[in-house]
Amino acid sequence: MARPGTLEAIWIKRARRGPMDSRQEATLVTDTGLADNADQRGRRQVTIIEREIWTELSKLFGVTLDPSLRRANLMVSGIRLADSRGKILRIGPCLIRINGETKPCERMDEAFPSLQEALSLAWRGGAYGEVLQGGRIAAGDPVAWVKAEPVSAPKAQPQAIRARKGDM
Repeated sequence: MARPGTLEAIWIKRARRGPMDSRQEATLVTDTGLADNADQRGRRQVTIIEREIWTELSKLFGVTLDPSLRRANLMVSGIRLADSRGKILRIGPCLIRINGETKPCERMDEAFPSLQEALSLAWRGGAYGEVLQGGRIAAGDPVAWVKAEPVSAPKAQPQAIRARKGDM
């Protein structure tokens, strides 16, 4: 079994284009997103970034970049988000379906020159998703991909088989 990742950080946005407030704990609400967060909508209820990407970008730019600059809600480590569309991520007791890659906007360059371009490559800007199962999360919670159960084809009923043979 793969070792789980970790929820490293949580940020709540008070208002559209508002500051990102760091939290040690938060509540994910099913079909809504993070409680008290300004963005609670449709398929983009929660945004997630990887700590490893931020470490790499800090080295690339030669400075320590504050990960809250990305304006994501959650930062994880030990979990790769690339190509995760459709997968389900467990964070503590909660489940999030990843719906796509978060594309960086011009605000990234306002935060740090050339950050938008650096985040534009292969899921470096993170992922977004919707909350399937809500609950309380906290920094330090385990993070892991949920393995989907294989879907088996329904077994044909003997009567249906006889009916088909009779049609031949």
